[in-house]
Amino acid sequence: MTTGYVYDPLYLEHDWPGHPENAGRLKAIVQRLEMEGMLGRLVHIPARAATEKQVTRVHSQLYLDSLSRIAHQGGGYLDPDTYVVPASWEAARLAAGGLIALTEAVLDGRVENGFALVRPPGHHASPNRGMGFCLINNVAIAARAALEEKGLKRVLIVDFDVHHGNGTQAVFRDEAGVCYFSTHLYPFYPGTGRWQERGRGAGEGTVINVPLPTRVGDKGYGRIFAQVLTPLARHYRPELILVSAGYDGHWRDPLALMGLSVSGFDLITRALKELAEELCRGHLVFTLEGGYDHQVLAQSVLTTFALLLGDDPPPDPIGPSPFAEPDISGLLARIRRLHALS
Repeated sequence: MTTGYVYDPLYLEHDWPGHPENAGRLKAIVQRLEMEGMLGRLVHIPARAATEKQVTRVHSQLYLDSLSRIAHQGGGYLDPDTYVVPASWEAARLAAGGLIALTEAVLDGRVENGFALVRPPGHHASPNRGMGFCLINNVAIAARAALEEKGLKRVLIVDFDVHHGNGTQAVFRDEAGVCYFSTHLYPFYPGTGRWQERGRGAGEGTVINVPLPTRVGDKGYGRIFAQVLTPLARHYRPELILVSAGYDGHWRDPLALMGLSVSGFDLITRALKELAEELCRGHLVFTLEGGYDHQVLAQSVLTTFALLLGDDPPPDPIGPSPFAEPDISGLLARIRRLHALS
């Protein structure tokens, strides 16, 4: 298989020492991929800045002007969690544009699938606000570009970051052209993502939230992807699957309390790849969101690339969660009833 990736050194310029979402995350990933000889097996897709038209399909001009102004004035904080430095505006545009470029490469057949190694992350950014470490919503901008520039009718966004992608849901909850599926710890930052939500208006039925208690791990996620995502995707029949890939659901992540292992991310990637091959000619694109234990993050991304290439995954050097998993049978039954999944 041919697998593409996006990376640009400008992504490292968005950096605030001491902040958990720092350039060291991406450095650790790239170093591990280089050490394992993985980068040489991948097709590099050059990043380009998202255009004003592409970004304003998702975000208000007023918010974007404010973000650009803060960057050009030396930076600061949008909220207590979300920083801006002088390079942040250009890095954010290059992150969104890099994901668009990789998505185009997949849809055009230049590569079969891919992973955008971009920063800053994006899934918390709403049309009028950046938050939760996110400035602009990379996956939403790429989905909109696929719909409007490539002529697609149905895009599935799968978000397995431990935090709910409130920004992505807000962008698409009224639309039928994007189906948003999220697994996340709840109640937890940002406090959104109830299981009862289904979308609104034309988007009724295209929002599927799986809000989880602490310590759900590999077994629970396996059930979620088999019992909820698989029948959902088969019903929706996407032409493209975009993935907000957050590795902060690992049991050792310092910012959350979930129970996945690297082998659990292996399971998730396999499920997504199988669905893409069954439903949309393998059109599958990952983009980096969270993950704050650098060893876990680097190992998990390495494993994801191996599976995208069709390799067996490397051994998990960190091991399984030491915590017992809660039973989520009741939650899954409620969600399946709500969405009439058989």
